[in-house]
Amino acid sequence: MAGSLEGRVAFITGVARGQGRAHAVRLARAGVDIIGVDICADYPHMNYSNATEDDLAETVELVEKEGRRIVARVADVRDYHGLKAAFDEGYAEFGRVDIVIANAGIIRLGDEQDFLSEWQEVIDTNLTGVFHTVRAALPALKQGGRGGSIVLTSSTAGLKGTGSAVASSQAYAAAKRGLVGFMQTLANDLAAESIRVNTIHPTGVVSGMTQNPVMDRLMAEAAASKDNAISAMQNALPIPILQAEDIANAVAWLVSDEAYYITGVALPLDAGFTVR
Repeated sequence: MAGSLEGRVAFITGVARGQGRAHAVRLARAGVDIIGVDICADYPHMNYSNATEDDLAETVELVEKEGRRIVARVADVRDYHGLKAAFDEGYAEFGRVDIVIANAGIIRLGDEQDFLSEWQEVIDTNLTGVFHTVRAALPALKQGGRGGSIVLTSSTAGLKGTGSAVASSQAYAAAKRGLVGFMQTLANDLAAESIRVNTIHPTGVVSGMTQNPVMDRLMAEAAASKDNAISAMQNALPIPILQAEDIANAVAWLVSDEAYYITGVALPLDAGFTVR
């Protein structure tokens, strides 16, 4: 697979930690240079900490250890013009883009305090932010004339909704399901130019979203048989949570020439969650 990716360039959002970092490192190992962005700031209405600029710097070090180059910038996917400026810096450096991984996403865990703001922050990041990501890179991707691959990070929630009365969880499911429709319109529109577009649908993955005090409390409650958002989320396989590298390995295949015929697919990476 490495030979099929050598010399390509990937644009990745949410690159400072978790799945975004794992994608950057895995693709760098396969010979890909990286344009990466992350907000590196906390949201006012979410209740866990986002990655920091130190985390972003660590991602840079990890990519460079793989012998590849990276242009990493602080940018908010909700801000199209700032995101486009960050992408353009990387594009000016590398002169091409072949892969787009719209990975950045958020959710408020557990309680609800300001339902309007919580809904809007999630929709603006998880749905509109993905639209911004694709729009920022697509002209350059098309101009290359080499085809390419776009991967939108959805969720098991984009295939199978679980009950929730809180706005953030409802917005999360709505946004992640919306990505499937967005993906299908792009896949149909771009197929003639050999640009493939797919969504991935991970189950729980080790990341800042799942490893924090709020999630620890929810997990403890679920273990004590208390009905909450976590108690309904169980995988079919005896795997409680995936590693970010598990998702990155699958995506490295999906964007490679070995998957040249796969487009318009909603791919579960879910340890059987959606069939349970």
